[in-house]
Amino acid sequence: MKQKLLTGNQLKMIAIIAMTIDHLTSVLYPDYPTDWRIITLHIIGRLAAPVFWYFIAEGYYHTHDIKRYAIRLFAFAVISHFAYNFAFGIPFIPFQTSVFNQTSVIWSLAWGLMALAINDNKRFKPWQKTVLILGITVITFCADWSCIAVLAIVQIGRNRGNFKKQMTMMMLWVSAYAAVYAVFINPIYGVLQLFVVLTIPLLKMYNGEQGTWKGMRWFFYVYYPLHLIICGLLRLTLYGNTGVMIGG
Repeated sequence: MKQKLLTGNQLKMIAIIAMTIDHLTSVLYPDYPTDWRIITLHIIGRLAAPVFWYFIAEGYYHTHDIKRYAIRLFAFAVISHFAYNFAFGIPFIPFQTSVFNQTSVIWSLAWGLMALAINDNKRFKPWQKTVLILGITVITFCADWSCIAVLAIVQIGRNRGNFKKQMTMMMLWVSAYAAVYAVFINPIYGVLQLFVVLTIPLLKMYNGEQGTWKGMRWFFYVYYPLHLIICGLLRLTLYGNTGVMIGG
C-alpha cells in the first residue's frame, strides 16, 4: 500500500498556492492568451478547485453544526463576491455583462453544502430532492466553476468511502463544464479545465487528518478576499478599470 502522506492542511495549502498562481496569471495575462508558459500556470491553477470541493464534503461529514457552517459559508460568499469581482473587473451587480463568472466559487461551495444536506434529508422524497438540487444548479450557474462545483460536491459527498467513484463522477461533471467552456468561452481554455485530473493523485494521498495547525480555516477566510483585493489593485495599476476575463 502506498503511504498516505498529506494532511488536510497540507492539501489546502497546495490549493491556496495553486489558486493564487491562477488568479495572478489571469490578471497579469488577461483575455485568454495561448502561450504555453501561461497555459502551464493555469494548469497549476486547476489543482485548487477539487481540493475545495473535497473538503466541503469532508466538512459536511465532520461538522457538529451544519447551520453554523452554512451561515459562515454564505457570509463568506457575500464578502468574496465583492473581492472576486473587484479582482477581475466584473460589475458587482450581476448579469450586466454576461451570465458567466458573475461571482466567486464560494457561492457554489456554500450551495454545495446545502445540496448535501438536502440529499441526506429523509423528510424529502427523491423527486423533491431532485427538484431542489436542480434549483440550486440554476442559482449557482453564474458563479466561478458554475453549478459544476455543486454537482461535484454532491457526488464526492454521496460516494464518501469510494474514492474511485468520487473522482470518476467529479471528472464526468468537469468534462461537461469543459465542453461548455470550450463552446461558449474559449476552446483551449475549455480543454484546460480537464487538468483538474492532476489533483486526483494528491487527494488520494490524504491521510484523513486535519493537521496540527487549527487555524487553517480562518487563515483561508482572511487570505481569500485579501489576495483578490491585491489582484484588483494590480489590475487597476496595469490596465485601469477594465475586465480581464469573461464576466468583466
